[in-house]
Amino acid sequence: MSTPVADHAAIIAATASWLEKAVIGLNLCPFAKAVHVKKQIRYVVSDASTPEALLSTLMDELQRLSDTSPEAVDTTLLIHPHVLADFEDYNEFLDVADAALEDMDLVGELQVASFHPQYQFAETHVNDIENYTNRSPYPTLHLLREESVERAVEAFPEAGDIFEKNIATLRKLGHDGWDKLMAEQ
Repeated sequence: MSTPVADHAAIIAATASWLEKAVIGLNLCPFAKAVHVKKQIRYVVSDASTPEALLSTLMDELQRLSDTSPEAVDTTLLIHPHVLADFEDYNEFLDVADAALEDMDLVGELQVASFHPQYQFAETHVNDIENYTNRSPYPTLHLLREESVERAVEAFPEAGDIFEKNIATLRKLGHDGWDKLMAEQ
């Protein structure tokens, strides 16, 4: 059974809102604003209901990104609300995503970053606020161009400090602040 287009629009709207409020609004990724403003982010909602179907969609999107000019699409958010809802399953799938990059000879050209509603860094408790740096409304694979990442890191000399800065930002914000931010219209 396929998801109606209206559902896709709502899923994309929720993801774009999270990107604007959290990722850009809290400056969790100082590189996100430029591609957002230039409308170089491709949002794709996958109707996959199995990891195998998601892998097929992922490979299609990796190839599409590789074949597309960065000026048209610099990065892709592959949102998959019907598969890998469990974070451990999702986390294991990241190895499959990396293997797909290798099989497609795209290592060094593209990479896959991860966002999930239950995201949890190693050595943290499930509700630790720092996990929210990677908590998106739906499970999402972020397809990035290595060249764009390298340019962004060159332009941001303290790129290695982003993770620690994000933790400090979220600890200051707290759970109540996060909830309030996400509830804003």
